[in-house]
Amino acid sequence: MTIKLYCFGESGHSYKAALALELSGLAWEPVKVDFFAGETRGEDFRANVNEMGEAPVLVDGDTTLTQSAVIQDYISEKSGKHGGQNATERREILRWQFWDNHKLSAVAGVTRFLMHLIPADKQPKEVIAFNQSRLTGAYDVLNTHLEGRDWIVGDSLTNADMTCCGYLFYPENFGFDRADWPNMDRWLTNISETPGWKHPYDLMPGRPSDRA
Repeated sequence: MTIKLYCFGESGHSYKAALALELSGLAWEPVKVDFFAGETRGEDFRANVNEMGEAPVLVDGDTTLTQSAVIQDYISEKSGKHGGQNATERREILRWQFWDNHKLSAVAGVTRFLMHLIPADKQPKEVIAFNQSRLTGAYDVLNTHLEGRDWIVGDSLTNADMTCCGYLFYPENFGFDRADWPNMDRWLTNISETPGWKHPYDLMPGRPSDRA
């Protein structure tokens, strides 16, 4: 049975799940969520897809899952890939997933949205500047951790990597310059050189140019 992933190209959280699926070898297909037309806020989506009104959502037969880290964990259980080599690594992966969702992706996603996905006259400049200062701290933590490491956990690609890179491949600038963070730059190259890797706009339907 083909797994369905409700997602859209502009969503870094969707990308975490889509990339995990793509590199798992499991059969899957994207189902476009028209976020910018308000689909996730509609009664039908909340009643039948995700009561939280968010993407991504994975549907595999009778199994429906939300939240990217939960989806990634399920994909690892099913495919045997990217979930760590032992219990210690799995807990360390979870540690970085929780950190990312609080310190990195949550802030990066909001900052990118405020800078690129709403009209310029409605952009809260002080909020953007504050978020960028918080992101600098997060980049420093990850860049320092990656000193002498190819991957965040262990000696191969894991869900920790596919979580923390969620927004870092997007072309819309939100204050992250890879050249300023050499260890992260090297790490992102490792990810993009992984066989089967795809850019978020090539992996999922939907991109800003569709609304231009």
